[in-house]
This record gives sequence, C-alpha cells and structure tokens, in this order.
Amino acid sequence: MFTRRDFLRTAAATAILMGGPAGLRQAAARQTLSQADLLRFDPLGQVTLLHVTDVHAQLTPIYFREPSINLGVGAVEGKPPHVTGHDFLQMFDIPADSPECYALTSENFVDLARTYGRVGGLDRLATLINAIRAERPDNTLFLDGGDTWQGSYTSLQTRGGDMVRAFNALKTDAMTAHWEFTYGEARVREILDGELDMPFLCGNVLDTLWEEPVFESTQMFERGGVQVAVIGQAFPYTPIANPRHLIPEWSFGIRPETVQEHVDAARAAGAEVVVLLSHNGFDVDRKLASLVSGIDVILTGHTHDALPREVKVGKTLLIASGSHGKFLSRLDLEVTGGQVTDYRYRLIPVFADVITPDPDMARLIAEVRAPYEAECTRVLGKTDDLLYRRGNFNGTFDDLICQALLAERDAEIALSPGFRWGATLLPGQDITIDDVYSMTAITYPNAYRQAMTGEMLKTILEDVADNLFNDDPFYQQGGDMVRVGGLGYSIDIQKPMGSRISDMTLLKTGAPIDPAREYVVAGWASVNEGTEGPPIYDVVSQYIERQGTVSVPENTTIKIRT
Repeated sequence: MFTRRDFLRTAAATAILMGGPAGLRQAAARQTLSQADLLRFDPLGQVTLLHVTDVHAQLTPIYFREPSINLGVGAVEGKPPHVTGHDFLQMFDIPADSPECYALTSENFVDLARTYGRVGGLDRLATLINAIRAERPDNTLFLDGGDTWQGSYTSLQTRGGDMVRAFNALKTDAMTAHWEFTYGEARVREILDGELDMPFLCGNVLDTLWEEPVFESTQMFERGGVQVAVIGQAFPYTPIANPRHLIPEWSFGIRPETVQEHVDAARAAGAEVVVLLSHNGFDVDRKLASLVSGIDVILTGHTHDALPREVKVGKTLLIASGSHGKFLSRLDLEVTGGQVTDYRYRLIPVFADVITPDPDMARLIAEVRAPYEAECTRVLGKTDDLLYRRGNFNGTFDDLICQALLAERDAEIALSPGFRWGATLLPGQDITIDDVYSMTAITYPNAYRQAMTGEMLKTILEDVADNLFNDDPFYQQGGDMVRVGGLGYSIDIQKPMGSRISDMTLLKTGAPIDPAREYVVAGWASVNEGTEGPPIYDVVSQYIERQGTVSVPENTTIKIRT
C-alpha cells in the first residue's frame, strides 16, 4: 500500500530529481536546462556514492526508450520497478512531457526525444563525475555495476578493451560483472592481470574444483573519515543465461549465506558503511536485503531499472541507476557512531545536449573508435518506425531481427533472445553498423537454422516465462521474454510453470502449432558449444541493406491474459 509517508518521501525525492523548486521543470519551461541544473544538489554527510551500471559499451550519446510494459508478479506486482508509463508519472509526481518524463518513461517518446535529444556518452558522464569529485574530493566513491565491456562494435573488436580504458580514465573505484565473463576466462584474466586499474569484486564466484573464491569479494575505502566496505556480487546465473563453456571452471550463485559472511567480516574489520555492488537484478536484491543483515546500500543492476527514489527494505537502501550511461546516481550518506543516520539521493539524467563533454574523455573515445569509425558509421538503410528493444514481450528492433532471420535463413519461425541492451532509433533515422551491433554484439553470435517440434517450442516459451514470472525472485534470471517471429501466442503470467502459454499459432497459415510437427526455426545466441551459422549481425545487416528502408508494424501477435 502506498502510504502518506511514501507520498511525502516520493515528493521530496522528485523535488531533488528536478533540482528543487527552481530545477529541471522550470528550467525546461524556460528552455534553459543546463549542466548546473543537472548537478544541483545539497551535499550531506561524509560519503558520496556515485553509481552507474549496465552501460553496455555505449561510448557515445544515444537515444534510449524505457519500457512500456514491465510486469511484476506475486508480492512485487504493481511496485517499483514494475510500474511504467502514466502510472509511473503519477506514482512519482512527474509532469507529462517534462525532461523527467522523457528520461524515465516511454510516454510520448519520439516527440520528447526530438525536444531533449540524446542521452549518455562517457565524455558527458566524465564531466558530471569530475564536477562532483571537485566538490567532494575526499568523500566520493564511483562504482560500476557491471555489463560494461559488452554491447558495441568496438567492444567486440577489442574484446572489452575500449571500455576498460574508458572506465580506467573515469578513475572508477571498483566494479562487478556479468557480460564481461562472455569474453571467456582467458580474456577476463588477461584484463585483470594487465589492463584494469580497479578492484574487480565478485564475491559469489567460486572455482568448481575446490569451491574457493576466484576473485576478491570486498574492498575497504576511507571517505570523509568513514570506513566504507564495498562488496561485489556478480550476476548469479551467468553459466545458465550465457554459455557455460566460456567459463567452465567457475561457479556462480546468489549465495545469501556467503554475502552475510562478507558483511560480517567487513563490519568486524571496522566498516561503518557496507555497500553491496550488485548485478543480481532488482527483485533478487529486494529479497536478498530481507535475508542479509548489515547492508546499508545495495547498488543494484542487471534489470536496467531506473527509479528516481530509493526503495527501502528494513534498513537497506536499494538504488536503481538505469542503463546505457543514461543516468548517474548520487547518494550522500551521513554517518554517526558507525551508523548511517541520514541520506539524500538523486538520479541524474545524462542529457547529452546540455553537458559540456570532458575533453580528455572525448579524446580517448575518438582514439579508441578511430580504427573502426568508418565501419561503425556505415549506413545500412533507414527506418520508417521507432526501433527499440525494451519491453516484457516484444521490441520493434527485435521484431526486425526476427524479420531478418525469417527472410535470410528461410525459416518458418524465428526466435530472438530477450536481451535488454541496445540503443533506440527514431523514425526516419539512418541505421548504421553501430546500431546493429548495439543489439547483437556478442561472442556467440551464430544464427542457427534447425527443426523444432511444436512441443519443443512450447517448452522454450514456458521455460523463459518462468524465468521472468516465477513468484520467487530467486528463480528469476532477468531479461525479457524470448522474441518470436512467424509465431503468435497467448500468455497468462499468473499461471504456474508449464501452463502460461496457450493459443500458439503459425502466422503464415493461421493454423495452430502442432506439438508433433517439426518447424524450421532460426535463432541466435544459443548457449550450446559448436552452434553453426552466420553471425547474427551479418544476417541483420544484410537484410537491412536488401530492404533499404525498413518498416516494423505494431506487434499484435502476443496476447496478454489476466
């Protein structure tokens, strides 16, 4: 239930987001939104935590549309982050068509994107971080929640090296990881041994032979005279969601008992503030906070949620900082007698058009992109429609990928994974190699073509649905529903495992899917070793070039039953 106290807390947080009474709302009305408006903050206490997560290798500014559908089940139904669109605006008292509306929702996205421009860009992020550090030189910790080294053409070509250089230059104090592991054990060790200038904290990763820690779990920092312990938590389902053969000797897991041990050890070592730098996903972290005592702050990641206020579980603050470099979280903590006694939070939208690029970071970005710039900016075609990925059941760029798989691989049905990373394209915008790779840049890209029975297809859909909509967050793996082409279905997310999917239909004939019949299916991102087929980025690029201008009609083939 949303209480009066919740309302007052929300109103206060929204005022901070908007920079106070004379903040972003009034500035936007005057068309004078500025860098100073974004940085406006009344400092508090001794410790300032800065947090980004899920940047997915986006060096330069992009458009990024938040989801219009983000459903929660069980105890989290209707709670943040499972609130979108108009309901989100109402919950957080955000005016329609405001800068915050553009940053935080999908409402009127195209018009607002044309008004407020692109978001993110590490040169803009550097400017904000440097300004806050200049204001609080002895108090600030900048932490990266992972999914940083993957998600672009240059990151794939350099095997994460471009992002390592960039986040070294940002003077990042510590990071954790997920997609980083998809470069394989040898490459991760190579980066840690000679390229990375920060602690790589993954306290829940053990070796499979001796069950001993692979990485450090905790780093202690002194800020403003306060001892701050940062504990890293890598994505617990990495060997399930991504290929196990890339990291065969490492095991993962949520491991609440291990997290408690790390917290207790940090407290025993003198920590006055304990921060969990997590890539669990929001709902997993919400449950974890109820099971582990002694955590002051969870900086959560993986599910790409952006919330303009903290969520409190007991004494633990959960902070959700969005994705793709679109936001920078600032959390100031006052510590008295070894306890957090007050805090102040702001989610800062990184509006690229009003932030002066940091010249050193701009030079570094130009340098790392230079060998690839011509290919990155090569135009493949144009889009008539808004192309985006985020959403529980479909995204228009994923629909485009399915179109490409059906056409280029001569298939009846296409499957595309429910990844949440990838930049948005506005109607009329050119589609470049950069854009395609922002949706497809992985180390296991082969687009397979194989026979699957109708029964197997239903099993796949049911398994993914349970990963998303299991009542117990510890059985959820994040991401969105597998995207489908050539196939329609109905889903009831409230039903139990094995019973959510119905009315499966082959779209080209309108016939029900026959459990016993084999269908020609094309897909990509298989976690199975030895999968054969052309890389998905080549398949999609070739399709767009053949089409010239692409059109992606509204997807009405998935029916959500309640």
